[in-house]
Amino acid sequence: MEPRRSPGHSHWYHETLATRDFHTAPLCPEAADVEDRFLLGLAAQCTGELQSVLRQAGASLLAARRTCDRLFPAGLATSRTHTLTLYDRLSSALIVAQVTGIQRLCNHYAARLNPLSGPDPSRESNRRLTLMTEYSRQLASQPAVIDGAALHRLNEAGLTTADIVTLTQIIGFVSYQARVVAGIHALLALPVRWIPGMPLPQDAETLRQKARWQTSLRPVEKRDACPHQLELLARCQRQRLLKENGGVLAHDAPVLECLNLLICSLEPQRQSPESALAGAVCARINGSSACFYRYGAGKLRDALQQNVEQAMLVAAVREQAVINLAAQLTRSPDRFSAAHIQPLKEEGQDLHSLFGLIQFTALTGWHNRLMLALGSTETTDAHSD
Repeated sequence: MEPRRSPGHSHWYHETLATRDFHTAPLCPEAADVEDRFLLGLAAQCTGELQSVLRQAGASLLAARRTCDRLFPAGLATSRTHTLTLYDRLSSALIVAQVTGIQRLCNHYAARLNPLSGPDPSRESNRRLTLMTEYSRQLASQPAVIDGAALHRLNEAGLTTADIVTLTQIIGFVSYQARVVAGIHALLALPVRWIPGMPLPQDAETLRQKARWQTSLRPVEKRDACPHQLELLARCQRQRLLKENGGVLAHDAPVLECLNLLICSLEPQRQSPESALAGAVCARINGSSACFYRYGAGKLRDALQQNVEQAMLVAAVREQAVINLAAQLTRSPDRFSAAHIQPLKEEGQDLHSLFGLIQFTALTGWHNRLMLALGSTETTDAHSD
């Protein structure tokens, strides 16, 4: 967060929250105009083998760029059911970027947010923005603390079901973006954090043995769905990661379509044992029981269910390297570095599979946040993975 002192006031303001009676230039104004709004100029720094890796990952990167365009378009018209303004979206994205500590993201979203007018200064608008900020920060840093009461507060503040779904997708997507950007920084052996980041959050408490997920919001009913939503609902039934929550995510059909494309593009990566283990580590740290039991994790499942450190004690050398990479990227992407990748390189992992592992770990974190925020779990003995 860049502190700036505004004329005539004795308080510190973030540049995007200050009064509009004067103009304050963002810290890096050029960050708003990057051509690639997902990798934010990193692709141009990749050469040789890493450049080839990004070309091979073209489908997943294209899906991510399309998600950027859907969530943060150049212009946005609100409606009765979709009330989030571009200011609302970008301010939430900036909060998530600040939580992750990825300066490149902070610069971009602050620069895009800076010229926009904020909401009116009424008590209702202030409360709405405050609750959105709180929700964004909590879901980005400690997703397991979000519960039905948080959704209820957002609804009372005037957010519709579609708004809550979109806001949650923004938080999940920027969390995903931050970790992919951090991963490329590590592959380039570049530092991610230029300024001190947020304190390291604690892992979620011990998971339940088995849990069934139930949505906390009303899903889109087929009788009320438009043709595009009906098509997406049919696709979600064939997609393992979206089968349970596709109905509620369909409230924002364009973003759901991009997420489905991204999941499909990373499907081959999901089949690897390394990805299954990384996904389980990510879900364990974030506290998503519904996601944790979807990944095998093999003989490490019981130990990992207790905590990540216990799993490290019984894991083989290669498994330890995967756990360490996934844990660091999930807990604190701003501290992720080449040192967390090197052990897997020494085990013979190539750059293509390493980048795929980074992407899949980041995607798992996005999906964890959707499952934790938009639904709840209940213990059941009859649940099958």
